[in-house]
Amino acid sequence: MSDWIGHECGIAAIRLRKPLNYYIKKYGTSMYGVNKLNLLMEKQHNRGQDGAGAAVIKLDMEPGSPYIFRTRSAGENPLMDVRSRLAKSFIKAADEYPEKMSDGAWIKEHVHFAGELLLGHLRYGTHGASGETFCHPFLRQNNWMTRNLVLAGNFNLTNNRELFEMLVELGQHPRNHTDTVVVLEKIGHFLDEGNEAIFRKYRKAGVERTSITAKIIEELDLGLVLRKATRAFDGGYVMAGMLGHGDLFVLRDPAGIRPAFYYEDEEIVAVASERPQIKTALNVPLEAIREVEPGHALIVRKDGSIQSELINEPLEKKPCSFERIYFSRGTDLDIYRERKLLGRSLVKQVLSAVNGDLEHTVFSYIPNTAETAFYGLMEGLRDFRTQALREAMQRGAPETEIEQLLTLHPRIEKLMTKDAKLRTFITADADREELVSQVYDTTYGIIAPTDTLVVLDDSIVRGTTLRRSILRILDRLKMKKIIVVSSAPQIRYPDCYGIDMSKMGDFVAFEAAVSLVREQADGEALLTSIYEAALADLKKPVRESENEVKRLFASLSLEAITERIGSILTPKDLSAEVEIIFQRIEGLHTACPAHQGDWYFTGNYPTPGGNRVANRAFINFMESSNERAY
Repeated sequence: MSDWIGHECGIAAIRLRKPLNYYIKKYGTSMYGVNKLNLLMEKQHNRGQDGAGAAVIKLDMEPGSPYIFRTRSAGENPLMDVRSRLAKSFIKAADEYPEKMSDGAWIKEHVHFAGELLLGHLRYGTHGASGETFCHPFLRQNNWMTRNLVLAGNFNLTNNRELFEMLVELGQHPRNHTDTVVVLEKIGHFLDEGNEAIFRKYRKAGVERTSITAKIIEELDLGLVLRKATRAFDGGYVMAGMLGHGDLFVLRDPAGIRPAFYYEDEEIVAVASERPQIKTALNVPLEAIREVEPGHALIVRKDGSIQSELINEPLEKKPCSFERIYFSRGTDLDIYRERKLLGRSLVKQVLSAVNGDLEHTVFSYIPNTAETAFYGLMEGLRDFRTQALREAMQRGAPETEIEQLLTLHPRIEKLMTKDAKLRTFITADADREELVSQVYDTTYGIIAPTDTLVVLDDSIVRGTTLRRSILRILDRLKMKKIIVVSSAPQIRYPDCYGIDMSKMGDFVAFEAAVSLVREQADGEALLTSIYEAALADLKKPVRESENEVKRLFASLSLEAITERIGSILTPKDLSAEVEIIFQRIEGLHTACPAHQGDWYFTGNYPTPGGNRVANRAFINFMESSNERAY
């Protein structure tokens, strides 16, 4: 997208189900697990911009021998840092003891990251904090092997404040309010409780303390631990954790908001936030890769057995549609098809905007992530021409009309090319505006003054980049009109489930709606009424929260808001006329039928905490507060 928008985190997990010697013999390397983890992380690089981390657990190590190793980086290239650190101990051992590198037992004992359980994470911080200490995985350490917890995830909890108070009521003293610490300590508390119950049972029966650990490993009910720890969670999440003795879990939220996929065979269990990454890393059929079901935990026990266990009763399934529009890589076959359908569904609106005059219309797209939807738009236009030709022939149209339709093709040009060496994604807002004008190279001489340019973007969030940079750059080409087409509907409401869109006042659709309402005779009264209702909502239990901000948009037509957005985004000194076209909700649902999580566009949040966040965001806007809504 041309706008800057925060990404979301990515996870990768590996469980090797065979002894290390098996992989050395079959694949000729002791780094099989590390290599697969690195590849899963690298292929999800788009999900992490702030930092990266990885942890490894070794099974059945003797007391006194380290068995948990972790590395994290928030450097300029954190993924490369983590990858080199994982490999460094293997390389050093191979240099110093080449004769030992075929001995799996020796390697496991002497090489830090040679273990059976591996967990990787790519971080995008939604709260602005940065640095290595904020990078996953997080550790909750204990001298009891079965109480050690390593945790990483792609999540955001809307009721973090309430969960924090629960920890305090339990007698804990959390070191900060972040949801990562809350999650770590909530799971840790019930992990301790489960350990204690088994320990007391066998001590009461007279079993020696040194023998009880084996009983805990055998009897610890990880599913019960997760049910107790997460029953009050409200948010979107995929959490992956490893216990010190060797259990692994991946837990997904009840509405299936955030994605998670896994593959298993006799050699390996692999988990990632996206499906194509597993296919690429392991070279397995897509149909063999399964989805972690909403509300379930994928649990891999120490003995390598695997099960899917219901943890929280599933809600109506609402996977995030923004995943399909933008965040997930388009190499997934289903996502590729969906993005093409998003483009195809815009054909009628585009043809209406250009009055059916394809001869004097040029089509292009910005940025590269809009390319697949652009293909769909072009296919739809070609189908329109084919249908028009068929109808003309059926009614016996003149030969000149038939010939004109035969020679009519959509004019496709790549007018703006992004310089890959100049990245604007993580640049501070103050610097980014100037950089955008330099990051795009423009092709001159293609468009005539009588032409209309239709340029496809995957979404319009703030519109700042369009208004301050891209429209000005395009205007230099001296066309008659610029039509900016968004493959996503109007973004009206904040996200609170892991994507950094928390301030309602930032959205150009919200800005347009407020400006229109304020022009009405009773506009200020409506805004005040919504504000007071939102304040009253904060006093209710979260489960009773309703999205009061819907009333703002219900008072306005889609067309009026769209027209006002066009007015807001058009620089005063622009020569070309500007028009904006947005995807309709019906088109989104048709293109992405299995991903109905559309709260960004409709305000229909899948959890009550989402409604509360929307109301807080509106309150912050009315009070001119720059605070986050969650």
